[in-house]
Amino acid sequence: MKHAHNAVAKEVVKSSIVSSTVHTGSRLMSNVAKHPVLVFGLGVVAGYLVYKYRKEIISSTTKAVDAGKDFVLQQKENLEDIVAESKE
Repeated sequence: MKHAHNAVAKEVVKSSIVSSTVHTGSRLMSNVAKHPVLVFGLGVVAGYLVYKYRKEIISSTTKAVDAGKDFVLQQKENLEDIVAESKE
């Protein structure tokens, strides 16, 4: 019973932290959106970071796509096995 109480308490703390983070982030973004110079500056910074880390971004995206293809192929094989078993 004590373990369940601790788990519930942890989840309550996590949810309150997430809620406050989302609220703070939305207020920050609404303030930034009111100032076009800040929006432009954030765009420049984001563009610079994407350009600087483009090779890492491309390699991680390629890995994610390959993992997705492997997952789909594995699920297709599993489905074919299930269909073959049901026909027998």
